[in-house]
Parts: sequence; structure tokens; C-alpha cells
Amino acid sequence: MARLFVGNIPFQSNEEQLREWFTQSGVAVESVDLIRDRFSGELRGFGFVELEPAQEVERVIQACNGQRFMGRPLVIDQARSRTDGAAGLHNQTAQRAY
Repeated sequence: MARLFVGNIPFQSNEEQLREWFTQSGVAVESVDLIRDRFSGELRGFGFVELEPAQEVERVIQACNGQRFMGRPLVIDQARSRTDGAAGLHNQTAQRAY
């Protein structure tokens, strides 16, 4: 299974709408997880999509990255582990700042 990062998602969208968009684009989606603010519950504008089979990742990125979803161009890339991304850097910076 492959996991994709999807950014620039409209705040008024939901998981089912994004799943349908990928399906209409010819992509079989295993799961959709849109990230929400833990206090307000509002969408943060990004999420993750899991695909099966994993070998289609590059084709999906090339076909879907920059395409419009509800009027906004999506940013699609292969997801990285949390320690590789900005979340890890943010946590290290926050620890040093205090």
C-alpha cells in the first residue's frame, strides 16, 4: 500500500468528495484521511490518501498533481514519515525554544 500527501484541499470539502474526485480521475483509493484542527475540528487543508497497488504512485502523482479540486489546484506527493517532515523539525525547534 502507498500513502500520498494531498495539499491545498478546500476547507469546505470532505473525505467522500475527495475520494470521488480520485475515482473520477481513474485512481482506486483505499482510504482518505483529511487532517482537522484538534480544537476547532475544521479542516487544515491537507490530508493523506492510501492507494493500492503501490506501483501506481508515480503515475497518480504525475496525473493528479496540480489538477483542480473544487476550484483549487491540489499538491500531491508521496507521503513521508512524520520524523522526516516538518512536524519533526517543528517539535525540535519548540523544544529548543523553551
